[in-house]
Amino acid sequence: MKKPVAVFDIDGTIFRSSLLIELVERLIARGVFPKEARSAYEDEHAEWLDRKGDYEPYIMKVVEMVRKELKGVPYELVADIAGEIIEEKKNRVYRYTRDLIEDLKGKGYYLLAITHSPKFIADGFGYEHGFDKVYGTFFETGPSGNFTGTVEDEELIQNKAAVLTRALRKEDITLEGSVGVGDTESDMSMLDMVETPIAFNPNQKLLTHAKRRRWKVVVERKDVIYEL
Repeated sequence: MKKPVAVFDIDGTIFRSSLLIELVERLIARGVFPKEARSAYEDEHAEWLDRKGDYEPYIMKVVEMVRKELKGVPYELVADIAGEIIEEKKNRVYRYTRDLIEDLKGKGYYLLAITHSPKFIADGFGYEHGFDKVYGTFFETGPSGNFTGTVEDEELIQNKAAVLTRALRKEDITLEGSVGVGDTESDMSMLDMVETPIAFNPNQKLLTHAKRRRWKVVVERKDVIYEL
């Protein structure tokens, strides 16, 4: 029998930060990326911190910078740094999604993660938390083992519904009894597909959509978890 799928976003949904941001800060600290790289997204970052702008424009600027700065950098160097981050911060997760993952795993669900963070760091995080499959942004490497600066299947990973549809074709899973959890508008298409969508710590765009669809909305603040 096919397993019901439980599909999760990672950054801000399971992990209490962003795997991509953690990686970028570590690469800058180690001198792999120049300190000046922050200028590519600092305006959008400031807008987001001041609650004058949205998170999505900020994180997409970070992705653009990473694609540029990764070109020519050895994969093994970056993968080793990513491994350090996972080992140090793998447990910095939200209680609600951590416990939900454990419960669904125990019930025989197929755990699938779809994230815009690089696959080479998302894979390690997913492994630590018992995921069966992780889809993330795939940065291409050349014959030398260095990054080329190209992102494979970029349009696909930006469309989480398309990624979930691909997983349904490739894996022995079903949407019957399915669960989905996300926190921003980039998760809407994915959540629209599952039987039990959960908007967790949603931003305003996802919250508005969730209320319109009468989805479950869960907020975790400090040590309190409650439904809206």
